[in-house]
Order: sequence, then structure tokens, then C-alpha cells
Amino acid sequence: MQGNILVIDEDTATRDLLAVNLRHAGYSVACAGNLGEARSQASESRPDLVLVDHLAKGGNTLSFTRQLRCDQRTSGVAIIVIGTDQSREQDTVAALECGADDCVRRSTSVGEVLARVKAVMRRSAPQHHDEVMEAWGLRFDPAARRVSAHGQEIVLCALDYRLLRFFMTHADRVFSRARLLDEVWGDAVCVEERSVDIHVGRLRRALEVTGHTDLIETVRGMGYRFRRDDTNARVQ
Repeated sequence: MQGNILVIDEDTATRDLLAVNLRHAGYSVACAGNLGEARSQASESRPDLVLVDHLAKGGNTLSFTRQLRCDQRTSGVAIIVIGTDQSREQDTVAALECGADDCVRRSTSVGEVLARVKAVMRRSAPQHHDEVMEAWGLRFDPAARRVSAHGQEIVLCALDYRLLRFFMTHADRVFSRARLLDEVWGDAVCVEERSVDIHVGRLRRALEVTGHTDLIETVRGMGYRFRRDDTNARVQ
């Protein structure tokens, strides 16, 4: 089994169509008709990925997404939001800033949805090395999947965790948005460079609580760079 997916959609036909195709692709699938049901299911059995309708009833999808990110137990769950065909750019930006890893439109083909699920699941998977890194007091522990500073844990979603890992393992190098898409997002379908700015902004806000926002520098006209700490770049 490739992973556990929770599909949240009040439309039974859409929900069943997604569930059947996801199961055929090898995933274990649970379904919920509204956010209330989804909360109960997520608390009983933590999914690896949530596929949620932007207009799901039983609450506010953005608030639900934010709650998943703030709960330590579910902070690493990957999230794909299904927007309406009339969704505006600001709707997508809002979903990404609240913690979503990706967004698709309701008219998106099942094949593309499956491709996006596969891409998000792949980049959310644990990394194979367990070397602890530290820079400027910021500690990154891949084995424990824990980021902390000054004894305070920093909660990150799966993609922001991967983005920080890439920055810390390539400190002092400037990367364009296109290069970051290749390295961090991989072959995810139709992800725009604007997504890089949104996730970097979200990562900076997460690091702000421990005073590490400035570690990720914007290099005008080129991209982003993580400041290197030559005094203590890596620890055991």
C-alpha cells in the first residue's frame, strides 16, 4: 500500500470516483462528506494525505487546513485543496499560505489529480539520511523529523520541511525559483514559480518565532539563498 488518503467532498459521485481511482493506484482510502466527519477520522487514524474540497461543509476549509498544520500529530500530513473552476489566484494563494501543499481545480482530470497526489506523496516521504544539521542555532533533525531552535520546536508542513532541508544542505548558494521547483517540488504537475514565493514566505513566518527569518535571503533578480554559518554548520 502506497499510503493512506482521506478524501473530503460532500458530492458522493466525485468522492466515489476519486476513491475508486486512488484505490486502483494502490492507496488506502477513507472518505468523509464534511469537515466534521474528517476531523473524527483524522483523529482516529492519521492520513498521509488529505484531498479536500475547498467548499466542504462542516466548517471552513482554510481553518481546517490551518488546524492540521498546527496540531503536532498532523503537521506532516500532505494536503491538496480542490478549488472551484472559478477559483481566483488569491484563493489559491490563501490555501497555500494556510498550509496546503497543492491546489487543483474541480474540473481537473482524475489522471492529473492522481499525478499530483503521487508527486506530493513522494516529496513528503522521509529522507533517507539522518544527519543532524545546525546553523545559527536552528537545528534540523531528519531522523526525528524535528526542527527546533533554543529548545522550541518549529512546526512545518511537509513541503516547507523539504524546502528548509534543501536550503540548509545547500547553504550560501543562490537558487532561482525554477531550480527550486525542480529540486524541491520535483516533477509535480503544473506548479507555477509563484508557489515558490508563497512557500518561502510561509517558511519565513514559521522561522520568525525563533528569530531566524533572515536566514533565507532574497537575491534580487536571481532567487533565494540560505545564509551559511561557518562556525557550526553540521553536528552529530
